[in-house]
Amino acid sequence: MIRQRHRETAALFLLGDLVATVAAFLAAWSLRFDVQVVPLTKEVPAFGRYLQLLPFIAVVWPIVFYFHGLYQIRRGQSRVEEFFSLFVAKLLAVVLLAGITTFWRPAREPGSLEYFTYSRWFLVLFFGVGVLSVAATRFSLRALLRSLRRRGHHLRKILVVGAGVVGREITHKILAHRELGFEVVGFVDDDPGLAQASFFGVPVLGRVADTGEMIERHGVDQLMIALPLDAHKKILRLLDQVSSECVEIRLVPDLLQYATLRAGLEDLDGTPMINLSQVPLEGWQSLAKRGMDLLISAAAILCLLPVVPFIALAIWLEDRGPVFYRQERMGLDGRPFFILKLRSMRVDAEVSTGPIWAVQDDPRRTRVGTFLRRSSLDELPQLWNVFKGEMSLVGPRPERPAFVSEFKHKIPNYMLRHRVKSGLTGWAQVNGWRGNTSIKKRIQFDLYYIENWSLGLDLKILWMTLRHGIVRNAY
Repeated sequence: MIRQRHRETAALFLLGDLVATVAAFLAAWSLRFDVQVVPLTKEVPAFGRYLQLLPFIAVVWPIVFYFHGLYQIRRGQSRVEEFFSLFVAKLLAVVLLAGITTFWRPAREPGSLEYFTYSRWFLVLFFGVGVLSVAATRFSLRALLRSLRRRGHHLRKILVVGAGVVGREITHKILAHRELGFEVVGFVDDDPGLAQASFFGVPVLGRVADTGEMIERHGVDQLMIALPLDAHKKILRLLDQVSSECVEIRLVPDLLQYATLRAGLEDLDGTPMINLSQVPLEGWQSLAKRGMDLLISAAAILCLLPVVPFIALAIWLEDRGPVFYRQERMGLDGRPFFILKLRSMRVDAEVSTGPIWAVQDDPRRTRVGTFLRRSSLDELPQLWNVFKGEMSLVGPRPERPAFVSEFKHKIPNYMLRHRVKSGLTGWAQVNGWRGNTSIKKRIQFDLYYIENWSLGLDLKILWMTLRHGIVRNAY
């Protein structure tokens, strides 16, 4: 039922997106050729020529939106984040349309010597109006759904069996997505200490043995069993008890202590398996992220090439030592690689101490190195690591193997940050957790990034890095 509700909601948003996109298409035509917000240099083309683009738009737009997560439920996603994802998806879709219209040459108009070409200003207007119209439609649909659910229309009532950690967690998630139309009427639990308890405004109604009575009294449509693993016999008795009731039954496995990333159901020749460490950076999404890394890193390298020789000369003149510094770090899947940096410390600075944390006003730094560290210019060579595929522009910052060996035994879930490529900057860094700060806090932000990854989130982090300043966000 939850999946069905999700599909129904996604279908509603898909329909709204298509209607808003067609409306934006017509508005862009009117602005370009009727209102002429940009003066025309040629005659007004036949409207039928532009109508030929609509089948392509009707197919490609939903695909691009789908792969940008715009038809997925995302807990806690703000309107700003949704708008940002929508902006990126529309931009990519319009770029694809521009590519098609560049290489596709429709037949000549009768009596014309020139091939027909589509207006670039039309595409610009279609993009701008499309972003606004789709965003307005989506926000209006969400407001309408919330209003209908609050009034009690088409609600499905849920009774949660078990008010422990698992039951409270699944209830919290259901309440966070009221747009799906579910109402949790209460819990049943055998713990005497929870007899009069209430969680998130949802009361404990009675004991597990009272489940049948509660189903009838509250008109329950769905039973959500969230009992611990050691309650196997109790679950079997409950299933036997409610077998005569006309309710849907869902079993929530007690695996939350292991499911530290999003879980997914897989199938091996008919045998179901739960993947407890599934990440969104797979398939098409991984390819899109890699493409962005290649384009931006290549462009940045070309732009910064004239600057690097001057920095290199300053480093060499100070102590005649090597310009670049290679340091082993741990990256994707725990594989080591050598990160590139412009040398900011004295030669052989760690010969006597071994690997230690850099500190503010580190005495091991050179004068040029102090400037490089404060401005983060020492990190520029890592663009080559990004271009080679050893790192990404955005991701958890890579640590040295000696520190990884120490932290993985002290900090729970530390190694999960290695499920994605390391990055030049990350969600932890743009939120102030960089350098010699709390490792636990950094892990929390890194895991949030991994679990909620999207191209929109990557672009948001890159924008925050530039907006707040490279000095503040890189280290």
